[in-house]
Amino acid sequence: MGIIIYSLFKGPKRYHEILENIPGISDRLLTERLRDLEKEGLIVKRILTTPKKKVEYELTQSGKKLEDVFLTIVEWTQAKNES
Repeated sequence: MGIIIYSLFKGPKRYHEILENIPGISDRLLTERLRDLEKEGLIVKRILTTPKKKVEYELTQSGKKLEDVFLTIVEWTQAKNES
């Protein structure tokens, strides 16, 4: 689920954009994880009213608070790989 949260740090994304950013994840698994994250209050699902129905996922304030933690982990991983 972390990679889904990480992919949303740059802003809202549509389902297919998230799917494309996560190699090897199935439609079913992504759908389940998005529902779990929504139940946990970390993301919100928005249905956009346009001529063609569109759905976007976005981090909530609680989800956005995780960004510093994720960036610290990424930096640590990169430093570890460089040594």
